[in-house]
Amino acid sequence: MYTTVVVGSDADAAAERLVSTLDGRVGVVREAADPADGSTAVGATTYTLGDGWRADGGDLSVDGALDRLAPDHDYALVVGVDGVRGPTVVAGDYDDDPENLLAAAERAADLDAEQIQDGLQETEPYETLESLVAAVKRSPDADYAGAIATFTGRVRAKEDADDERTRFLEFEKYDAVADERMDTIATELEQRDGVFEVLLHHRTGRVPDGEDIVFVVVLAGHRDEAFRTVEDGINRLKDEVPLFKKEVTEAETFWVHERDDR
Repeated sequence: MYTTVVVGSDADAAAERLVSTLDGRVGVVREAADPADGSTAVGATTYTLGDGWRADGGDLSVDGALDRLAPDHDYALVVGVDGVRGPTVVAGDYDDDPENLLAAAERAADLDAEQIQDGLQETEPYETLESLVAAVKRSPDADYAGAIATFTGRVRAKEDADDERTRFLEFEKYDAVADERMDTIATELEQRDGVFEVLLHHRTGRVPDGEDIVFVVVLAGHRDEAFRTVEDGINRLKDEVPLFKKEVTEAETFWVHERDDR
């Protein structure tokens, strides 16, 4: 699922325009001033943050809403919520200078939706374990599969009780090389007997402690080949994909590969 932040004085109109023009199912996340406000962009799935999110009556963060959208949506728009990082569309007046500006126009009607869609597909998609499992279940070979095995890697706060707490990890990759290598690994693993689909995903940027970093999902005929392929998938990803990890603890900051080379 590709996500974008929509801001500016004409953000609501921009969201409606994108919902009607993006090629796929679009979800909208917005923060209503009035929790009882049920207004939505036409044709969209809308979660209203805070007390207004009525599915379970509790508070919901932007990430929590995106997690719920990811398994069955192609795009998600975060509309009019301050402080959210990501590819940003500005429509109308807006005081801040977004770090990752995708498109800007004085009016929503002037936005080039096709250009925005093309730009979004160049960004890293928002994936969760649930969205990847949902994707392999849609495989044309799903009728022959009796097993889905998964691996989730997460940011460990401490190795031992006396360690300084890790605040976050930050990942950088050579985009084209890393993505191509992950595709190659998945394709080679899918050539095994009884393995129907393999998905690998590794987040980049800043990942706080306790959050998920990397996923491997395998659709297979039986559990034995599913488990073996998951293990081989994560081992090959760590060994073969060019990813660089910076660790920030409460006491220091360092690149992990530089420390490992000592």
